[in-house]
Amino acid sequence: MDHSGLLQIALEEARISLREGGIPVGAALFDSDGRLLGRGHNRRVQDNDPSVHGETDAFRKAGRQKTYKDKLMVTTLAPCWYCSGLIRQFGIGTVLVGESKNFHGGIDWLRENGIEVIDMNSRECIDMMAEFIEKNPGLWQEDIGES
Repeated sequence: MDHSGLLQIALEEARISLREGGIPVGAALFDSDGRLLGRGHNRRVQDNDPSVHGETDAFRKAGRQKTYKDKLMVTTLAPCWYCSGLIRQFGIGTVLVGESKNFHGGIDWLRENGIEVIDMNSRECIDMMAEFIEKNPGLWQEDIGES
């Protein structure tokens, strides 16, 4: 499976969120054959709904699945505790992370619980989030629950 290609779909979603005035985190859920099941982005600001993170948006749009063990969640930023809980709750087998330098999230906890985490260390993801955090520190702190 081409991880870079899968990450590009999540990056497209992150860019959409940024254009909409939201937090630039995008995600997508794929099956084991690399077929896209759902994609989404952080819409906390746009929808005035604190529960719409990129991962939850993609997860909801993918609809019900009989199992998640063979699914791959792709996200531009390491998942927060809320999204890590979703991944753990439904047993998503693999998480492909665009970057974890700006925010490490629940990566260690996911790994400790048997979930494969692949950190792409994407320069594009790192730069996009760093620039957003620098320009919007209050909104970023609100998003990660530290305000």
